[in-house]
Amino acid sequence: MIPSQSIRVGSLSIGGGEPFVLIAGPCVIEDEELTFRIARFLKDLTGELEIPFIFKASYDKANRTSHDGYRGPGLVRGLEILGGIREELGVPVLSDVHRFEEIDPASRVLDVLQVPAFLCRQTDFVEEIARKAKAVNVKKGQFLAPWDAVRIAEKVVAAGNRQLMLTERGVSFGYNNLVVDFRAFPILRETGYPVIFDATHSVQLPGGGGRASGGDRRMVPFLARAAVAAGIDGLFFEVHPDPDRALCDGPNSLALEGLRGLLVSLRRIEAAVRECRE
Repeated sequence: MIPSQSIRVGSLSIGGGEPFVLIAGPCVIEDEELTFRIARFLKDLTGELEIPFIFKASYDKANRTSHDGYRGPGLVRGLEILGGIREELGVPVLSDVHRFEEIDPASRVLDVLQVPAFLCRQTDFVEEIARKAKAVNVKKGQFLAPWDAVRIAEKVVAAGNRQLMLTERGVSFGYNNLVVDFRAFPILRETGYPVIFDATHSVQLPGGGGRASGGDRRMVPFLARAAVAAGIDGLFFEVHPDPDRALCDGPNSLALEGLRGLLVSLRRIEAAVRECRE
């Protein structure tokens, strides 16, 4: 693939031939103790494996299937917890922003503001995030072709921000199903910005559980290995100590147990791909 330019997130360099970054954490903040426990586990593991790491958790999942689905602790308490992780553990933090009034307070705490897939075409919203955020991660909507992401990138850059990542999370394939088209990765890379693969949301079955989304986490390792072989700049995993008991996106979340083995295999694939290029 065409190499991307390197961007900065905190002390990390992402893209430009750097090792893949891992963006990982629980779908949503369930409580402070659990969130810190997951963050510490991920920091220790990625530190040992020398994998650049950004912690991700949502303070408010505003796009739930059902009105009574768990959404999180909300903006104020959620940012307090994420800010605490950033300060105590020394890792960059990312969360998704769903409303204009969240942008200012979120930008003061978060290293990366994420534009949700369903909002990626909202021009004013995308541009306001770009003006305020240190770095931006745009989830490409599952209703968009990969070449449509060029226009989203243009909006972010026009607003004065070049610290941009584009994330592929599958495309709608019939009802309640997503499929990953691996042609999307080189096409997205043509924008010049780092490309992230959201492996766990790509196995989601949107609305497939009736009052909640379903998913098939068994497929995550297969897609992740293929994406690393394709040369992406980062991976996005939602993880949980006990996914079957997670309050949000459990069916498509990975268990912390077993994550080490998957990451080791992904690093080996990355090394092999680099060797083939040289």
